[in-house]
Amino acid sequence: MTSSPTAGAEADAEDEIVPFVLPRPGAPFPPPEYTEFRQRPGLVKAALPSGDTVWLVTRHEEVRQILTDPRISANPAHPGFPRPSRTGGVPTADEVPGWFVALDPPDHTKFRKALIPEFTVRRIRALRPVVEEIVDHTIDQMLARGDSADLVEDFALSVPSLVISSLLGVPKVDRGFFEAKTKVLVTINSTDEERDNASQQLLRYLNRLIAIKTKRPGDDLISKLVEGGLLSPQELSGVAMLLLIAGHETTANNIALGVVTLLNDPRWIGDERTIEELLRFHSVADLVALRVVVEDFEIGGRLLRAGEGVVPLVAGANHDPAAFDHPHVFDPSRSAHGHVAFGYGVHQCLGQNLVRLELEVAYQKLFARIPTLQIAVPPEELPFKYDGVLFGLHALPVRW
Repeated sequence: MTSSPTAGAEADAEDEIVPFVLPRPGAPFPPPEYTEFRQRPGLVKAALPSGDTVWLVTRHEEVRQILTDPRISANPAHPGFPRPSRTGGVPTADEVPGWFVALDPPDHTKFRKALIPEFTVRRIRALRPVVEEIVDHTIDQMLARGDSADLVEDFALSVPSLVISSLLGVPKVDRGFFEAKTKVLVTINSTDEERDNASQQLLRYLNRLIAIKTKRPGDDLISKLVEGGLLSPQELSGVAMLLLIAGHETTANNIALGVVTLLNDPRWIGDERTIEELLRFHSVADLVALRVVVEDFEIGGRLLRAGEGVVPLVAGANHDPAAFDHPHVFDPSRSAHGHVAFGYGVHQCLGQNLVRLELEVAYQKLFARIPTLQIAVPPEELPFKYDGVLFGLHALPVRW
């Protein structure tokens, strides 16, 4: 049964539709338009680059409400689910079994139940030696090549790929293949054909790995999920692919952006409070939480109807002055724990503790082992990512 609007709720279909464009090169992030959107009453109706019309949500309180309301769905199979671009939509769980971010409870709950025990604080804490070994090895390789590097290609992309492959139980002998294929998926110069080919090779590899772990289990995530018996082999391969994609580029972007921010303000290097503030400040997954209304409801004095797309802007929420004083200032002395960089509610990122560990170890090792690290180009020449749903850097030239 749908709810009826209150006397103050607006339901006028003739709203102004603003164009929603990705940030332009050289412009600040989050875009200054987000501040303007927050200052408007109610929500903002916008046209995405795909042509889809959606409601933008930019205020911290309302973003959290959208991400927890059962009348809002994360399932792209629902009519009206927004497409971020003209080239295609978001994968559904029918297309990729195990792609559980595209499911709502109770279907979504099965996957969370299977995975939560493997991502507790205690389990992730036990991975610290593994992460430290991977970060040290990656720095060793970078140093061996000379006195300069692209910190994105040579460090930020490598670390999360190797961590996830270790977590999944990929043998060390195969990790070079695994790292190379995952890089293809997130590199701007890769063609669609190359990405499709890399995806198919990774899925075939994961299917073989699952078959091996079923016969000869080890102390790794895939083995534990096989033993748990809650997921089919097809769902397991989809889950593994999701963990790989969701945990790779986002973590790489956070690593690279964090290095830039900390080199610009080095007094915070080594301060344990930096991680949460970096996550809030950069908000790399700004456009990830696409949603659709499945039952009419009211928010911010606005009636949203079933079939309407909704985009909660993570960076908008994390830079809302109603939630964080002077939000555009990087200030680890603040309490940033209310941020929504990992989402909120039932879809909050399962791997958030792993991301925190990777960032902590990456910065700790990098600045300790290369104390003369510096950015090799002027700030205005850094190639920030303005062409996708994730914010970050395409490259980060450094020297020491």
